[in-house]
Parts: sequence; structure tokens; C-alpha cells
Amino acid sequence: MPMQPWFTDAKLGIFLHYGIYAVDGVAESWSFYTGEVTHERYMKQLDGFTASRYDPRAWADLFARAGARYAVLTARHHDGVALWDTAHHNLDVARDTPAGRDLIGGFADALRARDLKVGLYYSHSDWNHPDYPSLRPVQPGDVPPSRFSHAEPGAEDPAAWERYLAYRDGQVGELVDRFRPDLLWFDGEWERTEEQWRMRELADLIVAGNPDTVLNARMLSHGDYATPEQGVPLRAPDGPWELCLTVNGSWGHRPDDRDFKSVGQLVRYFTETIGLGGNLLLAVGPREDGTIPPEQTERLEGLGAWIARHAEAVYGTVAGLPAGHHYGPSTLSADRRTLYLVCFDAPREAVSVRGLRNAVRRVTVLGTGGELGHRVTGGLHAVPGVTWIDAPAAEDLDAHATVLAVELDGELDLYRGSGRG
Repeated sequence: MPMQPWFTDAKLGIFLHYGIYAVDGVAESWSFYTGEVTHERYMKQLDGFTASRYDPRAWADLFARAGARYAVLTARHHDGVALWDTAHHNLDVARDTPAGRDLIGGFADALRARDLKVGLYYSHSDWNHPDYPSLRPVQPGDVPPSRFSHAEPGAEDPAAWERYLAYRDGQVGELVDRFRPDLLWFDGEWERTEEQWRMRELADLIVAGNPDTVLNARMLSHGDYATPEQGVPLRAPDGPWELCLTVNGSWGHRPDDRDFKSVGQLVRYFTETIGLGGNLLLAVGPREDGTIPPEQTERLEGLGAWIARHAEAVYGTVAGLPAGHHYGPSTLSADRRTLYLVCFDAPREAVSVRGLRNAVRRVTVLGTGGELGHRVTGGLHAVPGVTWIDAPAAEDLDAHATVLAVELDGELDLYRGSGRG
């Protein structure tokens, strides 16, 4: 299926890791898998998960203020605890926690009321399902498989694996039929091969229920876009892609993690990502009661304020100049006639653009409208000169990143050669 156009123009999504792990503030699923806490202590958190102040409309309002166009909620992480009242029950918050209700329906409704696309995260693996640890890896890695994820040598149980796949397919089918997600964000794929997961059959099930569903690359060869994590790639992945990034160092709520990225750092991550043609999926971790911590709220609102001042350079744009043409990220209007240059630091004298064959009609500062002088120096035969743009005045500078709109005399035309031999 062709990629849904809403995804490539969304630019910003919000990633929510919300589950019982917020009760004690431990790592989602991994904390019992790696032995950070005992399995017994981890599962005791079921008794403390209340969602007592969960207000998905407030979430949606915050995401809209942040400038996001979609959000992804962890419908079921590796711990197997579903956030909805699933008929394919192993563990869910409706039956097994004081929350006592489905948490996904309201999320989907609230997002759609704000014209935001609905994404749901689902882990292929379930480290609490009795039928899950029933196969061995085809090619064992360096780390010994855990008792939560793989059968002991000689103890494989193909019938149990068939039951597990039926459970997984039943839950995914429910998500598609009941909540009609625009995007399904899968995870946990590393523990099995594509054939063991029966990815083709799962993809067919999803597409039969909703052919417009966008799937991430953790559906392996059936994914629609790449999903790098925690660091902007130096070269954009082929095709559509999305960087998932935490506001501090954790996916879920960990009150002891105070390593919050500043608004300025988030602006840098965001502009570097969209400058390479990707989306930023920014992760926040709600508390167990459903509220988002104020430090994360403030950063979402700060990023949103910057986006609102520079929306012209964000939405309706494509990847900008390749590295080496401008000292910073850039985007390009859909008609390829306006370049948006991002300047993180105050230019002292001028901003330069190299390899630009186009004549420049006008340069303005987004957000203030200030017009800047420009000129070209040098150049020989096929090699164009350098376009110099006067530095903005102090009153035109943005606290986080200043954006210059460079209007061209036609579609962008760049020189990419090596000069005269």
C-alpha cells in the first residue's frame, strides 16, 4: 500500500509509555526481565495502578499545543498488561487493576476530537504469557535467552506457540476492529524470525480490517517506515522514517530520572530530524494516575511554542539541503521554491549557502518578518558562488533557533560536483 500522506507531513508525534510500571517508577517490562526488580515485586504493581486522574482530553489538548499531529499509546508492552478490556485475556487493566476499565477508547476519541491521528503500540512478545516461552531462537545470540522469553533447550512446545500466536492475533484484531488506529507501532520483533512471527499473516489480518493502517518497521518486511531510536541518524533511512526520543532518559515514568532535555535541545533534535525528512516521536511517561509530569509538559509546550512561530518551515515541507551546503538543518517547501535555513546560534556577520545555482528573490526571518540583504561572491563556470545572507538583527533572533526563509527564483537547483579538475 502507498504510504499515507498524513504521516510524512505530521513531523511530530507523542509517544506514551503508560502502564503498571509507573506505580513504582521502574523500567517498563525490562526491570523484571533483567532482574532490576523481582518478578513478584513488578507484578505487585497491578494492585496500585488506578488511572484515577486519567484525562485523555487533557492529553490531546497538550499534544495539540505541542504541535503534534499524532500520538502513540502503549496498548500492551512486553509485560503483557493490556490497557483495554480484551476478550483475549492474559492480563489487562480492566480486570486486574483498580483502574477497572478500558483506557484506549477514550484516548482514541480524544485524539480524533482534536484532529490528531491515533497510534497504538503493541509488543509481539509477552513475557508474562504462559505459552510465550515455547520456542528457541533460530540463531542464538550472545546473551542467554531468558526464562520469560524462550523455552529451555529440548523443551520446545509447538502447540503452545500456536496458542500464543492465536492470542496475539486476537488482540491485534481487537485493536484494529474496536479502535481503528491510524498507526500500529510494533515492538519486540527481535526475539523471533519473521517466519516464526508469521508476519505476513499478521499484516494481512491488519490490512483486511483497515487497509489504511500505517505499520512501523518492527513488522519487518511488512513495515511502512523505519524507526531509529534515541539519536538522529547521520544519513536518513531510505523511505519514510521516524526518530523516537525520550524527553529525559526513560520511556516510562521514572521520578528519579531528572536528566531532562532542554527545550533548546528538543528544538535541535526536531529540526535536525525534519531536515532529514523524518518525524520526531517524542516520548513522555505519565504517572500511574494518568497525569503527565510538569517537567515534561513544560518541554512539550516550549517545543510547541517554537513550532507555532515557525510553522511555515515545518508543515508542508520536505527534507532540505544535504550536509555541506549550510551549517545547520534546513527544510524545503513542497513546491521546492523556498528554503528554510535553521540557525541555532546567532550569526555574527552572515549566513552562507554553498552550491546554490538559483538566484535569491528575497530572505526574511520567520516569526518577525524582518528582511535581510543577500549577495553572491565568487563562482567559476559550472561552480556557483557562495550566497551570503546578512545576519539578522538582535530583535529578530529566536531564543532557540532562528529560521530564515529564502525565496528562490525557481525550484531548488544545487551544484553537487567536485569543481574544476
